[in-house]
Amino acid sequence: MRESRVMRGDEVTLFLGGDVMTGRGLDQILPRPGPSELREPLVLDARRYVELAESASGPIPRPVPADWPWGEALRLLDELRPDVRIVNLETSVTDRGEYAAGKEIHYRMHPENLACLTAARLDVCALANNHVLDFGPVGLADTLDGLHRVGITPAGAGRDAAEAWRPARVDLGTGRRLLLWSVGTPSAGVPPSWAATDGRPGVAYLPETSEAAADALAERVAAEAGPGDLVVVSVHWGSNWGYQVPKEQVDFARRLVAAGVHLVQGHSSHHPRPIEVHRGGLIMYGCGDLLDDYEGIGGQESFRPELRLLHLPTFGTDGLARLRLVPVRIRRMRLEPAAPDEARWLAGLLDRLGAPYRTRFRLGDDGLIVLDPATTV
Repeated sequence: MRESRVMRGDEVTLFLGGDVMTGRGLDQILPRPGPSELREPLVLDARRYVELAESASGPIPRPVPADWPWGEALRLLDELRPDVRIVNLETSVTDRGEYAAGKEIHYRMHPENLACLTAARLDVCALANNHVLDFGPVGLADTLDGLHRVGITPAGAGRDAAEAWRPARVDLGTGRRLLLWSVGTPSAGVPPSWAATDGRPGVAYLPETSEAAADALAERVAAEAGPGDLVVVSVHWGSNWGYQVPKEQVDFARRLVAAGVHLVQGHSSHHPRPIEVHRGGLIMYGCGDLLDDYEGIGGQESFRPELRLLHLPTFGTDGLARLRLVPVRIRRMRLEPAAPDEARWLAGLLDRLGAPYRTRFRLGDDGLIVLDPATTV
């Protein structure tokens, strides 16, 4: 974690990434790979995912430096200077534990590869997702301990319900804080048995994304947040593919914003979903993937899953002030700036997806995607 934050007036800029999955194939190219054995129906060795990426984009050196997967994204973030950096960490960080029963896909990164996360100077990792317990309570404990050890605050998982539901807190200076709740849902494949209880480790689990669930979460926020705090709810929900957002998710997110949540960050889909500006708050229904080993896996090319986004909303005292989105792409398991035609495609996609929500986008002269002036912030 960085030692200090220099705020620009009353504004706070966040960097938010979607799913960061540094296990499996990515773990195999990092300096300290864990066991490559897999128990998947089709792939039994994690190194096969490296081979698929190489077949699509070219040779990948092994081992790579710890910061390799972030690539040019690190330079871009340094230029844009976010105050707080947040991702959904969709892997366990462990070299122990048993494979979770009843699951076909298991992700883990060796704890000695945590430098891959600190390279991006992350502040908070949301953990309420469908992979953090892939290696059971032992793997979860290692993940929590490892993140704490390197100065990254976990949210959404814990050794009991109190820890899992405790928000991440980031001091913003001048008495202000960022508070982040991370929650997981069955629609994204989070098993009900992973719900943390008073006597069981697990995640902050929402059985449904109903209005009642939103109200209950809003009560937790109200009990913790002060008038100057910036509140984020990071929710793992929905299917892997498709642009449609279920009405219950829209109602859930809008109800949270109406209750004072500044940002609802959705993730689980492998590509971006609609973004909505609502009552001064920001709702990102699906941030898409950021880091993973999916390169070279065919079948969903129409979604262009190789294209990714760095999300940088800026909040003032009255809510969302502006939103910048940085188009990037994955190549050789490494992020690089999107080409101009790729950036135009992403901008056009977000504009079409946002139109029903009266949230429009355009590609700026600097290559960043920004809110169209027709959108009222």
